[in-house]
Amino acid sequence: MWALGIRATLILLACLGLGLWLPKWLQFMLTMAMANGLVSLGIVLLMRGGVVPFGQGLMAALGGYAVALAFQHAGWNDAVGLPLMGGLVAMLVTAPFAPLLARYRGIFFSMLTLALSMVGYGILVKTESLGGSDGFNMGRVSLLGQPLADHQVGYTLYAVTLGFGVLAGVLARMYFASTRGLVTRAIRDNELRVEYMGGSVSQTMAINFLMAAFLAGMGGALAVMALGHIDPNFSYWTTSGEYVFVAILAGSQSVVAVLLSAVVLEVVRSFSSLYFPTTWQFALGLFLLLVIRFLPLGLGSLWQPRREDAP
Repeated sequence: MWALGIRATLILLACLGLGLWLPKWLQFMLTMAMANGLVSLGIVLLMRGGVVPFGQGLMAALGGYAVALAFQHAGWNDAVGLPLMGGLVAMLVTAPFAPLLARYRGIFFSMLTLALSMVGYGILVKTESLGGSDGFNMGRVSLLGQPLADHQVGYTLYAVTLGFGVLAGVLARMYFASTRGLVTRAIRDNELRVEYMGGSVSQTMAINFLMAAFLAGMGGALAVMALGHIDPNFSYWTTSGEYVFVAILAGSQSVVAVLLSAVVLEVVRSFSSLYFPTTWQFALGLFLLLVIRFLPLGLGSLWQPRREDAP
């Protein structure tokens, strides 16, 4: 694990140095990509157990609304503390549903998470105190109590999001290689055998769901901090579909592939909408079809071709 920590530190320092030379628009695009990648990392965690959630957009929205409300009504504006609070709120709000969802697999799990997200979307749209369908804005964050100038905000959010992304990637890699992480893979293959060996399938899946909710809430909070705005569209099913898109594009072989896939998707979407403003969804769908055809195990299979489920 020391080698993993050293590699992660070197990657973090290299990306931080590179960020100093990037134009503002590219800094923002990478910030949003890494924030979305955190949400998709939680989906990959659940996919390793054989389930695909279609409600992570709601978890991201919960984190986003939490930090925006804390900023407006409590004056909390720290760029490091707010994402952690967003993840915690998303995890606590979804905790009562974890035991129920842990009992289902396949299409039933996907449809239940989708149904919950649409219920949440309807509540957010109808709640006027939260801005209704228009949402509301969030102001400028600070860093550890220090105010930031206009030219510092973009890079600071890029650095904070990158830091959380690298840290979450390292912890996810460690979790995938842990006993519970290996049990998660075994559940996907044969959960009855896991029960015979003394493992708790429901408990493991519930814990995985809560961890995925935390990652989604943290990613949603970081995205709202970068955008400066939150609205119910964060919880809409198409947004959840984009997070699943990234998870499928990455595969389950590598944590790095998840963050890389989020960047790839953001780049493809940005340039497709720029050059094909009326048909950019077609270009995005065609790109996904090509990836599924030639890289069925995802981008991670490019450097781990013989280890389908490597952590």
